[in-house]
Amino acid sequence: MSIGYITLGALDVEGALPFYDAVLGVLGYRRGPLAGDWVFYAKDGAPGICLCKPFDGQPARGGNGAMIAFKADSHDLVKAAYAAALARGGTDEGPPDHRPPEAINGFYGAYFRDAAGNKLCVFTGV
Repeated sequence: MSIGYITLGALDVEGALPFYDAVLGVLGYRRGPLAGDWVFYAKDGAPGICLCKPFDGQPARGGNGAMIAFKADSHDLVKAAYAAALARGGTDEGPPDHRPPEAINGFYGAYFRDAAGNKLCVFTGV
């Protein structure tokens, strides 16, 4: 079994587009059309990403302890996605670096949150 798509809640789907266009664009995702309160991003060979207002009508909010990690092909793409996130209103949760700093496994990642509080990671290695 594999993951088909991931859904993230957004307080303002249209307002979230510049953030996700920039971050996911760096990673090779393409955005589909905005359809009401839904938008879908796709990349060949990767799970889709859907942004939408929550079905229950309650405010979108990030899950405490929940995070989505996007695999990048290089340190430069990790840095570019992180910079794009912060430039589009994202908040820092950990700048690009090896995790843990003394790691020998090659993991290199950056962490940030979107406006709704969803925690995201972009990483390479491992």
